[in-house]
Amino acid sequence: MNRRIPPLSLLTSLLLAAPLAQADEGQWQPYQLPQLQKELKQLGIAIPAQQLADLSKHPMSAIVSLGGCSASFVSNAGLVVTNHHCAYGAVQRNSSASRNLIADGFLAKTRAEELPAGPSDRIYVTDKVENVTAQVSGGLDAKLSGAERHKQIQNRIKALIAECEQDKAYRCSVPSFHRGLEYYRIRQLAIRDVRLVYAPSDKIGNYGGEVDNFEWPRHTGDFAFLRAYVGKDGRPADPSPDNVPYHSKDFLVVSAAGLKNGDPILLAGYPGRTSRYKLPVEIRQARDVSYPRRVAESQADVATIAQATAGNAEWAVRYAAVVKSINNGMKKNQGLMDGFARKDIAAIKDGQDAEFRRWFAAHGQAADPSLLAELDAAIADDLALTEQEFAMSVATQSELYRAARTLYRAALERKKPDAERELGYQERDQALIKARLTRLEQSLVPIVDQARWQAALQRFAKLPAAVHPQGLDALLPAPDAVPALYAATELSSTVQRLAWLGKDAAAIEQASDPLLRMAVANQALAATMEQRRKDVDGTLERVIPRYMQAFIAFKKSQGKPVYPDANSTLRVTFGSVAPYTPRDGISKGPFTTVEGILEKHTGKEPFNAPQALRDAVQAKRYGDYRDAVLGTVPVNFLSSADTTGGNSGSAVMNKRGELVGLNFDSTYESVTKDWYFDTAITRAIHVDIRYMLWVMQQIDHADNLLKEMTIKGLPGRKG
Repeated sequence: MNRRIPPLSLLTSLLLAAPLAQADEGQWQPYQLPQLQKELKQLGIAIPAQQLADLSKHPMSAIVSLGGCSASFVSNAGLVVTNHHCAYGAVQRNSSASRNLIADGFLAKTRAEELPAGPSDRIYVTDKVENVTAQVSGGLDAKLSGAERHKQIQNRIKALIAECEQDKAYRCSVPSFHRGLEYYRIRQLAIRDVRLVYAPSDKIGNYGGEVDNFEWPRHTGDFAFLRAYVGKDGRPADPSPDNVPYHSKDFLVVSAAGLKNGDPILLAGYPGRTSRYKLPVEIRQARDVSYPRRVAESQADVATIAQATAGNAEWAVRYAAVVKSINNGMKKNQGLMDGFARKDIAAIKDGQDAEFRRWFAAHGQAADPSLLAELDAAIADDLALTEQEFAMSVATQSELYRAARTLYRAALERKKPDAERELGYQERDQALIKARLTRLEQSLVPIVDQARWQAALQRFAKLPAAVHPQGLDALLPAPDAVPALYAATELSSTVQRLAWLGKDAAAIEQASDPLLRMAVANQALAATMEQRRKDVDGTLERVIPRYMQAFIAFKKSQGKPVYPDANSTLRVTFGSVAPYTPRDGISKGPFTTVEGILEKHTGKEPFNAPQALRDAVQAKRYGDYRDAVLGTVPVNFLSSADTTGGNSGSAVMNKRGELVGLNFDSTYESVTKDWYFDTAITRAIHVDIRYMLWVMQQIDHADNLLKEMTIKGLPGRKG
């Protein structure tokens, strides 16, 4: 007898009924943790799972998002600790060739000395999560076209967001989980006055640079501090000298006692994206097409920036954060390619997919006979469109041209009632649009942007004709015509960009500015591409949830873990401090020490440790941060926690929920965990809190911050 797929109303119990296969795997939503109490207890976590599930209680109430990175409060005066590379943009925006805070580091000894992080920087405090699946996808007509279905879902999401944001202190979102099977409404306090407090020199914060990125052993002091400011009424406010530090309801206590091999850890943050439930065809597309193209594109773009900024220190500083971001993504994509070559994940997924399809034929196909055929067709359409979207992104590789497109699109959307505008262009989004246009003032040089676009247009021309969106070639400038466009545009001026932001579509359509005219000319094609995406997404939103519902039932039948792919929402993972064996006969980790910094030191970037640090190590001035087993100060350590991009800056906590480190990277062998979690070799890399405290005390003399934090485990201090 065929068994029907469980109805959506049973999804939550289905998700939670599946036992864990490995404690280390899983990026769990907080509400799921009570069902994992047994595993947490076996691991040695002392905090009750029910407490971990409560966003209003310690320690989850101290975990925050930076909108791309993770962080946590470490004092009741809004002091936030995160990674150095997460604060890198703030450091860069406050730097110049004559005052290079990237190279020299920065420490505000007083609150008055703290610097603005940037116009678009935010600190988000999640305080409420609601399951709104029924409100988003319930009751939709199965006969709707993809575009119509997508429109209805988006309209429902916008209504839920508008209802949630009646209090303007909050920023709300409705992301999907399990590829559209569930939707949750997430409310976050959005603090928009963020200031840079402390960042060590990149000789510490980025020690090893791109050479060591994703590598082990590692010796990077990847940490920095920001502060959240609000109005005197305690509510978020625009940046102002009159603002006061945010009084955070909770903060993490720092433990200087440290960890040892095998100790349990908790990790909480906002992981970006994983793809563990994607099909074999999607893996092969990524492995064979998407990642190689992205790596080649990144390599070429970085080379162009290097050539365009050569010999100009000021320009190099302006593009430092851009280059760092591109390099980080490039190395991750290269690591994914190497990981796919090392282990045939597609073949593993082939076996899993075949097993699922056999199970589905016996247990679900009678209830949904067309599912698999619809699924394969929808995925094929999505992959084809994604390649064209990539090509279009290459063809429009110009910050100023993208600004022109944003200005015109914003003007077109303003013609509509707010509720009918596209997400990203509603009234709630205007401040962020303005901030993005303003931020270019600190991170753009027109002649460099011009060089990047010229080179990108040449690369676009070489992409296969099949991935060129129809009609785009005729609308693009020839590479040698780009300099004239930049000579004539006024959009390189922040004042002019912001002036155009307030004008209506008719005014832009009559503009003489060449980039605005190009944006107007290209809008019809852009709209066509967007409509195609809506149609594809609407079809996916109809088909993928049915697949995921069946797949979850299949996984449950095997006793396998069921957790949603990462989607930049708050998650908790747990594991232990652990070494690993990447190859036969080689064991790595789990700790590195300050002596390793001296071993790597060459006096040249990226292995140029500060003299003060080298002197302190040579003199063995370890102070209170000497590890009893290692006999020195630990720098970085490994754990088996399940992490990905976006987890940068995530709090690493001991069994009592005390801060013992910050997540900042993964080993090179682990990069493919975005697609497949391999327990044996997957390791996350963390900066040890003892190294942070040691640098703060011995090297940078950040005594004011050490005093502000609550630190346990130090002689002469309570705790």
